[in-house]
Amino acid sequence: MTVLEQLESRQETLWINPKLRPVQPRDPINGYGFVYMKAAQNRFMRFLPYIASAFPETREKKGIIESPLIEIAAVKDWMNSQGADNESQGVNTDSQGAGIRGRVFLKDDARLPIAGSIKARGGIHEVLKIAESLAQSARMLKPTDNYGIIDSDRFRDFYSGYTIQVGSTGNLGISIGRSAARLGFRAIVHMSSDARQWKKDLLRSEGVIIKEYDGDYSQAVAQGRRESEADERSFFVDDENSEDLFFGYSTAAMRVSVQLRKLGIPVDQDHPLFLYLPCGVGGAPGGITFGFKQMFGRHVHCFFAEPVEAPCMLLGMVSGRHEKICVQDIGLSGRTVADGLAVGRPSGFVCRMMEEVMSGAFTVTDEKMLLYQKKVEELAGLKLEPSACAGFAGLYGLGKAALKKGCKDSIVESSWKEYIDKYELEKYMDQATHIVWGTGGGLMPE
Repeated sequence: MTVLEQLESRQETLWINPKLRPVQPRDPINGYGFVYMKAAQNRFMRFLPYIASAFPETREKKGIIESPLIEIAAVKDWMNSQGADNESQGVNTDSQGAGIRGRVFLKDDARLPIAGSIKARGGIHEVLKIAESLAQSARMLKPTDNYGIIDSDRFRDFYSGYTIQVGSTGNLGISIGRSAARLGFRAIVHMSSDARQWKKDLLRSEGVIIKEYDGDYSQAVAQGRRESEADERSFFVDDENSEDLFFGYSTAAMRVSVQLRKLGIPVDQDHPLFLYLPCGVGGAPGGITFGFKQMFGRHVHCFFAEPVEAPCMLLGMVSGRHEKICVQDIGLSGRTVADGLAVGRPSGFVCRMMEEVMSGAFTVTDEKMLLYQKKVEELAGLKLEPSACAGFAGLYGLGKAALKKGCKDSIVESSWKEYIDKYELEKYMDQATHIVWGTGGGLMPE
């Protein structure tokens, strides 16, 4: 079967990017270089006094919005042991174990303050850039000022004359809505039917206006864009095309590089780094991939994870049609328990940025995401939402492919083996580092 046929039949699959090129650190990617990521990081740094003042949960870290990098050896051991319960939960097993080698970490972005998800990086960055630009244009703020002055009635009154809008399945809405409303903006979040009720309730409790739609994510984005364009004092955060979101996400690479250094973990030819990144429209995993390629070049291997019913990025890339194709075009519903990944059409901007740097993409069933969600809580004590657990399917698949004997090749395992062989990684797997990106769930109600 071709990859497209596997997608159509809702089979789990892995697509290996045939255009992947061996970029070096600081190499421009599609015309964008390190300076874009650095500018976003510098903006976060300028806003530290404001963030620490406006959001008490960040004061201990002086306004830094960051999450822990947690080694999850127990989850690795569970995957390698392949207990008998797995088969009844929908995980294909064999008696030989998964063969995951190297160290396994969870990047726990569910613990990011303010938003409780990866969207805190990109979403808050774009809101801060809008706020900074408006205040500087009004000559209320200079780059040399202490940005703590923004947390005041004077600035809130000024921002109240402007609106920030966004279309979202939930998490980006929380990031944009909470940060914009706290600054004083009129905040409007256009939410698709996939969004969870608790996310809507949380935003409404903080004065954010919620507009709901029976259709999917793309409808919410399109309507939000139209309404914002009709108001000259409104800014639309465009998840499908925003560079400011993208480079806000990319700053994660700078932070994780410091965390790895503190742990004494190198990233080089002998010590490859694998990232497993849950993907909706593509902005967050795309930005992170860009950032890590800027830091580590060809020694980092970035794979996107998507639900079998909503593999929009994989479809856009394998077809070559990018944003001009959606999952409904091949008979898929776009409906999934992973609401943060319930996206039918990918970002064209991200597709073009990723053409030569993402290693590949894979799909995962809802059943497996729920199983991984359960086991991560049981074994590591970490609460994640289902979408944040999609990346574990990649870790599992790569582990099975790395097994030297007793492994029955499936389509997925054969593709993982193809990747390992093509880039001559087998001899380095014992020194590899794996990071599964836990993208959200920190604000989930009990």
